[in-house]
Amino acid sequence: MAKAFGFVDYGGPETQEFMDRPVLEAGPGQLAIAVRAAGVNPVDWKIRRGLLGRERTLPAVMGQEASGVVQQVGPGVTGFTPGDEVFGLAAAGAFAEQTLLRADASALKPGGVGFDRAAALSVSVATADDAVRDLGLGAGRTVLILGIAGGVGSAAAQIARSRGLTVIGTASDANRQHVESLGAVQVRYGEGVAERIAAAAPDGVDGVLDLVGGVALREAAGPLKGRVELVSTADPVTVAELGGRYVTRSATPETLADLAALVAAGELDPHVTGRYPLDRAVEAVSAVESGHARGKVVLEIA
Repeated sequence: MAKAFGFVDYGGPETQEFMDRPVLEAGPGQLAIAVRAAGVNPVDWKIRRGLLGRERTLPAVMGQEASGVVQQVGPGVTGFTPGDEVFGLAAAGAFAEQTLLRADASALKPGGVGFDRAAALSVSVATADDAVRDLGLGAGRTVLILGIAGGVGSAAAQIARSRGLTVIGTASDANRQHVESLGAVQVRYGEGVAERIAAAAPDGVDGVLDLVGGVALREAAGPLKGRVELVSTADPVTVAELGGRYVTRSATPETLADLAALVAAGELDPHVTGRYPLDRAVEAVSAVESGHARGKVVLEIA
């Protein structure tokens, strides 16, 4: 049996608990791994609350991305062998001592990249890369990132800056120093945010990357005039109402390998700022669910 953390019913944190599950064998297109680290993302608590559907078989292990060591390679999978250090999208819940990865959304971990940072790439950093690409803005343009201080926002700011974009982003004043370390201009969110955005970008913004959704998206992006590209990773309904689109995900082995290479070269930092052992998974999820996590939160599994 392997220790895991998940939820037994849809709802709040009270539905979460630790559980034991059988060691999983790799099926077609899968890798069985001993987990070394797992990324914690907003989608994890949204799934638990039933905000993304209620079709999962319960109890369900939480977690969408992991890094670890290959134990078994499933039928039809090439390019991986037992003992390889890998990272990718989980096929069976990542908050566990052992799990399965999708081979078509996994890559080899470079030796110079720790398991903790590798665990942040498949969802947070890859989503940021997809979203910046979807905006399609050229060098010299200005992008507004709503919720810039979190894991996806921190990565998106770096990727956008590397492509010659000017970046401004909404965050609390407590995160000002972190935002500025990303090469971006911090704008305090909350009442009056539209006016503060206009002051920070007097020539206007060319694109908005929304990582928050809901009221925050309406308040910040709604008043913008002219042709503004709008992409959301958080709220497909509201972004469509505002004339934008939801992010197109494309986490292939090739794109993941490219992102890991950037991390290894020191050109991209996933900003892992919160590390918790598996037995403190409740705290890790709470840190992300509160909306105040700075950078990326990961679980580390011995």
